[in-house]
Amino acid sequence: MLDWFYLLLVVIFSYLLGSFPSAVVISKSFFGFDIREKGSGNMGSTNAFRILGWKWGILVQVLDLLKGILAVIVVANLLGQDIHVLSNSYFEDLTVVKIIAGISAVIGHVWTCFAGFKGGKGINTATGMLIAIAPIDVSIAVGIFILAVIFSGYISLGSLAAAFSLPSSMFVRYNLFHVDIPGYQILIYFALVLTLLIFYTHRSNIKRLMRGEENRFAKLQLVKVFNSKNK
Repeated sequence: MLDWFYLLLVVIFSYLLGSFPSAVVISKSFFGFDIREKGSGNMGSTNAFRILGWKWGILVQVLDLLKGILAVIVVANLLGQDIHVLSNSYFEDLTVVKIIAGISAVIGHVWTCFAGFKGGKGINTATGMLIAIAPIDVSIAVGIFILAVIFSGYISLGSLAAAFSLPSSMFVRYNLFHVDIPGYQILIYFALVLTLLIFYTHRSNIKRLMRGEENRFAKLQLVKVFNSKNK
């Protein structure tokens, strides 16, 4: 019974941490408006870069990353050391608690209680959580993200490609290259669920990408594959 009580505390504190509306606080405090009323209407770092400028965009991105990182390495480690959930080993139990903490933070970012339950898409907070849990696979996903943005100029497409690459890289490393990934049996299913959540929160972006109406960061598209001048 005590395990479930502490697990509930992990969920609550992680959710509240993830709910901190970084971009909304910054836009209201320093610019006098709610960032959700401009641009894409989202409080994520992409809209912050577009509306507030790159310096403030970086600050928003760092703060959103920290929400996921702190949920895992602070909240989960402080409250989850002695929690026994479903598994038999300590590492597996702690891995489950870290995942629960991270997901709670992402949910807090997407549906923040401090801003009318209208938040961001959860990419940065999810990335922060994964940096703390699976740094190698996150590094691969970041590489995929950068390549997708360089070739397309679409941040949303890069985010979707990175999300898809996360469970894919885990699967390939573990099953084809036989790399020992601690907690793999739990992490792979978690990565799949997280990927589905990210695709769900990006459903409007997917529709705009399919219609060719998505906002493109032209300056970030360093490799123009389909350049009309070369046709």
